[in-house]
Amino acid sequence: MLVAFPVALAFCTFGTDALYLWTGDAFWARAAIWAAGAAFLIGLLAGLVGTVELLMVPGIRLRAASWTHFVIAMTLLSILGLNWGYRLHSGADEAVLPYGLLISALAMGMTALTGWHGGKLVFEYQVGSSKPSG
Repeated sequence: MLVAFPVALAFCTFGTDALYLWTGDAFWARAAIWAAGAAFLIGLLAGLVGTVELLMVPGIRLRAASWTHFVIAMTLLSILGLNWGYRLHSGADEAVLPYGLLISALAMGMTALTGWHGGKLVFEYQVGSSKPSG
């Protein structure tokens, strides 16, 4: 369940960037900092739990798809951290264009790719389900 929050917040960061561009209201730029920060921090927690699961459960670490998901998820976590750090360093309004929006779009794409690989583990290999993975 930890994964849902960073996923939603990564998309929210892009959405708040778009709303800032549309309205010009600085509230949305400040909201993007909060969304990016929460995505990164909750993502760290989710990544820690996922790493422990990967390393401790033999059935998971035997699958190449698990390691692919792990690498992509850690890349996503790095992008989320970059997004938050860039916004903190640059300031709310100045961070949106062009790099904040681009980093947010990259984070959305990586989130989709990571989610697809995670879904593949659950639905194709039944990792994390009560059915034995085969």
